[in-house]
Amino acid sequence: MEEVESRRQGDRYVVSEEEIGKFKNDGYVHLKGVLSEDEVCNLEKEFMAFVRREIHVEGRDFCDMSGDYSKPMESFSIINIMLPSKYNPRLKGNIYEKRAASIAEQLLGSDMVLDYDQLLAKPPNKPDAEFKWHQDLAYWPVTKDTRTASFWLAIDNSRVENGCVQFVPGSHLESSLRYHGPLHGDRDKSHTLAATVSENDKPKPAEINRGDLTVHQERTLHGSGGNFSSTSWRRAWVVAFRARETVEKERQIGFTHSHNDSLKVLNEVGKETQVI
Repeated sequence: MEEVESRRQGDRYVVSEEEIGKFKNDGYVHLKGVLSEDEVCNLEKEFMAFVRREIHVEGRDFCDMSGDYSKPMESFSIINIMLPSKYNPRLKGNIYEKRAASIAEQLLGSDMVLDYDQLLAKPPNKPDAEFKWHQDLAYWPVTKDTRTASFWLAIDNSRVENGCVQFVPGSHLESSLRYHGPLHGDRDKSHTLAATVSENDKPKPAEINRGDLTVHQERTLHGSGGNFSSTSWRRAWVVAFRARETVEKERQIGFTHSHNDSLKVLNEVGKETQVI
C-alpha cells in the first residue's frame, strides 16, 4: 500500500516502464490505487446523484446499453450516462481526470486532451448486463491520429461475478477493425454495436479493486459479462484522452460522443476507408 500511495503525487500518478510496455504490447494495463478511498468516496456520491436522476441528463445520454432506447428505466441492466461533466460542470478538472491526464501523457505524449467522460453501472442481480465485445474506435470517426488512452475506474471491486471488463491482449495490433453491427436494429433504436469474435480470441478478465483502473487503446477488443452478484454493484467511471487535433476534428463534424448526436454523424463512425 505504501508503494501505491507513493505513486500518487498530487495531481499526478507515476507509471512504471513495465506498465508502459504492457500498454503498448497488450493494448491495456491495470494500474493499482490511482485514487485513494476518500477520493473514490467523493466521486461515488457524484456518480449516484446521476443514477438517482438528481442531475438532469438530456435524451439518449441516459440509457441502457443492454437494450434499445424503448426499454423502461426501471428495467435498465447497464445504466449508461454520457458526458457527466457536461451535465454537472463542477465535475470538470476533478482529481481522477487530472491523474488520468498525467497517465495519458506518460503513455502517449503531451498532446493528449480529454475527449469525453461516461458513467457505467450494473446493479446487482442483472445477469443480462452484458456489454458486447467491441473496439472503441468502431464507435468513433476514424482520424489520421487515432491514439487513445481510455480509462476505466472501478468504483466497486470488479470481479467476473459482477461483470468485470475482459480484454483480448494484442488485439489492438490487428491490421483493421473487426466488423461491428448494430445489436438492436439501427442506430436510431440503440447505440450498441457488437464485434465479430473468433475461437482464437483469448479474453482475460481484468479483476481490479475499488480505486484501481485499467487503461486501454482504441483498437483493443473488450467486453464484459452480466452481474450475477446479489449484493454488489459494478460501477465504472470512464474518461478518454485523445490527441488535441483529433478531438478538434471530431467536433468540427458534429461528433461529441453524445448519443444525441445526429444520425448522419453516428452512421459514419468506424469507417477506416473514410479517414477525416
